[in-house]
Amino acid sequence: MVVHQHRRRPGRAGEAVLAAGVTLAVTAMSGCAGGGDGDGRPRADAAVVVRGAADTLTKAGSARARTAMEMATGGTRVTIRGEGGVDFKNRMGQLLVMLPADVKGEDEHRPITELLVPGALYMKNRGAGVPADKWVRVDTTTLADGNLVTGGATDPLVAAELLRGAQEVTYVGETEVAGTKVRHYRGTTDIGRAAGRASAEVRGALEAAAKGFSKDTVPFDVYLDEQGRLRKVRHRFTYVNNGVIDVSSTTLLYGFGTPVTVVLPASGDIYAGKIAE
Repeated sequence: MVVHQHRRRPGRAGEAVLAAGVTLAVTAMSGCAGGGDGDGRPRADAAVVVRGAADTLTKAGSARARTAMEMATGGTRVTIRGEGGVDFKNRMGQLLVMLPADVKGEDEHRPITELLVPGALYMKNRGAGVPADKWVRVDTTTLADGNLVTGGATDPLVAAELLRGAQEVTYVGETEVAGTKVRHYRGTTDIGRAAGRASAEVRGALEAAAKGFSKDTVPFDVYLDEQGRLRKVRHRFTYVNNGVIDVSSTTLLYGFGTPVTVVLPASGDIYAGKIAE
């Protein structure tokens, strides 16, 4: 099953940043329970294991992260990549997001620095008339997608919290991710159900997404290590924005325990002017 989004007015700032994650990219393009693990050991209910991934990350503290958001429309594909770190205990993160080269193959876009905090997304080097030394701040609870797609990278914390609504989960088998043995699970998650079970810091964004998408169900593949920590998750959305856009959002976590420092910009460094679309 796929997710379709209603058109929704998220507010002037949210609407402009939505264009950064989707329109800019398009322009650049112009539960199964019981059983065993196969080694004789009993396996816990797959859906229960997956739903607990966010709590396990909180216990882990922090991690390095890589993201990849692949968008496809009209037979053309483009991938936006990001790299940074997330503090799962304090619900904060920082990513450096690399936009794709333009249609001429020229790498004209400077990397966008994104700060991820409860209820807000900060972006620097946003472009579209925003001075290079200024930040744009967006209330993610006003975005029609709750920032699942907008910023060109799904917030790793939100990606994990989204799994709280996991259902129809099956255990696929053991494999490796970046040299680490992991267990692969596949299923769907319900955005509304995840919002109801999410931590308070993330609930508002997921509630916005639950209202903004016409269908709540999102297919996923998730890979958990032997400690239950999320190593990789891929969500697949179908987004409606001047046409149908298929979005595959992947988050890879590694380097658990690596310190992550997020410094929010001063109020004077936040751009309050008009953002070009």
